[in-house]
Amino acid sequence: QVQLQESGPGLVKPSQTLSLTCTVSGGSITTNRSYWSWIRQPPGKGMEWMGAIGYRGPTYYSPSFKSRTSISRDTSKNQITLQLSSVTPEDTAVYYCARKLSDYGLDDTARYDYWGQGTQVTVSS
Repeated sequence: QVQLQESGPGLVKPSQTLSLTCTVSGGSITTNRSYWSWIRQPPGKGMEWMGAIGYRGPTYYSPSFKSRTSISRDTSKNQITLQLSSVTPEDTAVYYCARKLSDYGLDDTARYDYWGQGTQVTVSS
């Protein structure tokens, strides 16, 4: 059973860079055809796909976030990381990491089979 666990600061100040880590257990982030995404849900809104990293290391970003998002991985720790720069209060959301076994429809959050529990991030001074 694949398990994902997000971690990071719960409170970030405006203009700072948000950094989150997703630790994966019960499976490898290099598993064939696996794609690992960061997805968020602002209060009162739907899920927003931010970007993904594939099992071979390529990255994919939503145009909405591409200019200030970086996704990377540490295969030795089986972790995926998200960095979101120049945050504003509009970046307040629950942030999730999730996995799917195909690069088809990476931005379709309904296609993901494993999810972390999510971590609340609030952007406030």
